[in-house]
Amino acid sequence: MIKKYPSINKWQSQISDLSKCLSSLSVNSLDSQLLEVEQAFSLWQEKTISIRENSKTVFFIGNGASASMASHISADMCKNAHIHTEVFTDLSQITAVANDLGYDQVFSVPLSFRMKKDDMLVVISSSGESPNVLNAVEIAKKADGYVVTLSAMNPNNNLRRSGDLNFWVPADAYGLAETSHAAILHHWMDMMAEIAI
Repeated sequence: MIKKYPSINKWQSQISDLSKCLSSLSVNSLDSQLLEVEQAFSLWQEKTISIRENSKTVFFIGNGASASMASHISADMCKNAHIHTEVFTDLSQITAVANDLGYDQVFSVPLSFRMKKDDMLVVISSSGESPNVLNAVEIAKKADGYVVTLSAMNPNNNLRRSGDLNFWVPADAYGLAETSHAAILHHWMDMMAEIAI
């Protein structure tokens, strides 16, 4: 695991650690089969093309910085790749569901009403253990949706074993995990933007 503390980290060391994380990106399928990274991105691109061609939706979820990333990439995918996207970041909705049903349901409840067969759920979580994202994955599976996960920290985290495609980086610090996830998501978005209709 690559773990650094910001207070003792120098810039070149930070760059080196980030490069190691991205170079060590690992992707596995739902059946835990390891995939070549380029193959995984190609599969993701093919599925996303199908979603665009069939007027399906890509949903994005995450907590904290990952929620910001979900919103950012959702906007970019809509604007640059012409794909219908949705995030669950409305404050009234989040607080209503959290207050009435529990924070572990803030994504799964709205997703249960909106996710349709062959839609995609992109889950961003540094730890891969947040109950609200894991619950959402179960809803997406029940809807016969396609799930893509991005995680870090523990290589055996629950999220990494739950998606159709699971991207994992060996980062044990949130900054490295989040920056790595942003790079992965931007690469996917750029691949789609290049072939936007």
